[in-house]
Amino acid sequence: MASVFHSARRCGRCLSGGRAGVRGFTLIELMITLALVGILALGIMPFSELIVQRQKEQELRVALREIRTALDAFKEASDFGNIERQPDASGYPPTLSLLVAGVKDAKDPNGAMMYFLRRVPADPFFTGDPATPSEEQWNTRAYASPPDDPQGGADVFDVTSKSEGVGMNGIPYKQW
Repeated sequence: MASVFHSARRCGRCLSGGRAGVRGFTLIELMITLALVGILALGIMPFSELIVQRQKEQELRVALREIRTALDAFKEASDFGNIERQPDASGYPPTLSLLVAGVKDAKDPNGAMMYFLRRVPADPFFTGDPATPSEEQWNTRAYASPPDDPQGGADVFDVTSKSEGVGMNGIPYKQW
């Protein structure tokens, strides 16, 4: 009897039901694992899309704030006489690119340039041709244009996105 017990201990086949040395996963185990990984991936996809949209919305807020601050600084410089303008002009720049190109300081005897932006930020929701200059990616509103029907004109009073999308807050990007 001792010899039978001793040989069974050495022989893994007797204790494992005939599967000595067999390792790995069964097909069912692999299918269950793949199904769980697939379910997790499906749950992560909408979350990652939400993160991307939030990032773009944050970029849009920053870009709008940067442009609007530059427009206000241009208007303030114009009101203080640092920028020459016609008597009937609003004091806002005629184009967004002028904020980057700069204007001469009318009060500086050396004719120093005044710059309001280093570059015009791109609209993160712009879906047109990627080669389009960032100045053309925005809808512009002239000073004389009513707020309920913004139109371009002789100056740039405000900018909005050209995107037809709606933000996570329910407000269309055109109205931000």
